[in-house]
Amino acid sequence: MKLIAEIGTSHAGSIETALALLDRVAEAGFDTAKFQWIYADEILHPNTGDVDLPGGAIPLFDRFRKLERDIEFYAALRDSCVDRGLEFLCTAFGPRSLAELLSLEPTALKIASPELNYLQLLSQAAASDVPIYASTGVSTLADIYEADATIDSAGKRCRSQTDAAGARSAGVVFLHCVTAYPTPEEEYNLDVIESLRGVTGRRWGVSDHTLDPIAVPIAACAVGAVALEKHVTLDTAGSGLDDPVALPPERFIETVSAVREVETMEPSERMAAVVERLGEERVTAIRGDGVKRLAPSERGNYGRTNRSLHVCRPIRAGRRIEPEALGILRTERRLRPGIHPRYAEALAGAVAVRDIEDGAGIVWDDVIARR
Repeated sequence: MKLIAEIGTSHAGSIETALALLDRVAEAGFDTAKFQWIYADEILHPNTGDVDLPGGAIPLFDRFRKLERDIEFYAALRDSCVDRGLEFLCTAFGPRSLAELLSLEPTALKIASPELNYLQLLSQAAASDVPIYASTGVSTLADIYEADATIDSAGKRCRSQTDAAGARSAGVVFLHCVTAYPTPEEEYNLDVIESLRGVTGRRWGVSDHTLDPIAVPIAACAVGAVALEKHVTLDTAGSGLDDPVALPPERFIETVSAVREVETMEPSERMAAVVERLGEERVTAIRGDGVKRLAPSERGNYGRTNRSLHVCRPIRAGRRIEPEALGILRTERRLRPGIHPRYAEALAGAVAVRDIEDGAGIVWDDVIARR
């Protein structure tokens, strides 16, 4: 199993903090260090609203803006990963971050759960011929099918190949996860991996948002996950957006040690060992029923955390909606969600039948009058 340390933005823009994290991650035995390439306007509208942090509520857009760094910063992270024997993995959130990431010639790239329905970004990523890790939190089975088809239609290089495990592509790994921070471990439904592997023909791993360093990771290993992503930080009391749900060094060392121990066993023996360690009742709860559905803790995020079509400036009734006035953005809590990004081309040039507030998600009634 490939172990991915999700550093994300817990470096808070400091190269010194990032390097300290990389040292600890490498010492722990992770295979990969993952970061996030942030440009705020690729993710959110300025009117998105606030996020609650230890120091109080601050505008979420501004928080992302402060995390923006130039390409040299990420090049330094890539080189530092190589120096420590780590693979460099990074999440792109839009065309600009994707293009700049690809210019660094990464061995792989990441698509986060909220961007799984950002089909335009998926197409651009797949056309690059760079291997993709794509998380599937806050997504339905239909969303996963559409993302999978989009990757194929963009010409992913090994879509017609079959690896030794029977998966369709060695270049695409989907990560099952739950988009809730933190996630109750009993909502992880890890047996869904076998179901998803069967219906997609892809390889599957797990992005774990639980607080426990061991339970979901070793259970994921036992059910055959090929990768495990876990949030890490130097200090859970830090100012990073994910620090409160990340593991500090003394805990993420436990993750690596426990997974490596299970990996030494024969696949047929792993689940019994996990049950012995965690208890049958706990393991049964973590495994779930194997039916793909939105987890209870993420249902309220569906349609808001995912991408939808928003206007990037006020639109007056009777005006055409020009392509540059549309953004494919996360809605989050304050704004109105819009329609699916797949309709971006259909909306470009449409005439608004009523005023549309700056930042609002655009809905069909904005351009189609009721009878």
